[in-house]
Amino acid sequence: MNKLQMIAEPGKHDFTITRIFDAPPELVFKVITNPELVPQWWGPEEYKTVVEQMDVRFGGTWRYVQNDNEGNVHPFRGVFHEVQAPRRLVYTLEYENQPGHIALETVELEPYEGGTKLSFQDVFQSVADRDGWYEAGAVEGGKVTMDRLEALLEKVRA
Repeated sequence: MNKLQMIAEPGKHDFTITRIFDAPPELVFKVITNPELVPQWWGPEEYKTVVEQMDVRFGGTWRYVQNDNEGNVHPFRGVFHEVQAPRRLVYTLEYENQPGHIALETVELEPYEGGTKLSFQDVFQSVADRDGWYEAGAVEGGKVTMDRLEALLEKVRA
């Protein structure tokens, strides 16, 4: 029940990552919005993720900082524009090392065969921005992140 699907059509400003999880939407929403749990699933496992800020409400801000094994710092931030627990989140996403290249990310959680269909759609300001994000590792990063989320959901459910 964990089929991962990534869609990035040539010439478009967006890409979508969808995955099915064997957990109810309420639990998936709780895990993805809990600042204590985010470091356990967000991004590559070999990076240390620190949630510096996470105020999950309209107008609330978030900031995650990842440190890789070479000592590089990868900070991300955004602002929540919509929070409809446990079905939908909309927020901006900016990689601070490349300021001004902001995406709008929509997260949707739908009941699906006793579990949850989780979709992340990122819309970028330009096709070049989208392609840059995609080419910088969005495919592998998305797969690893969703695998880590699945493992965490299994642990939390147990």
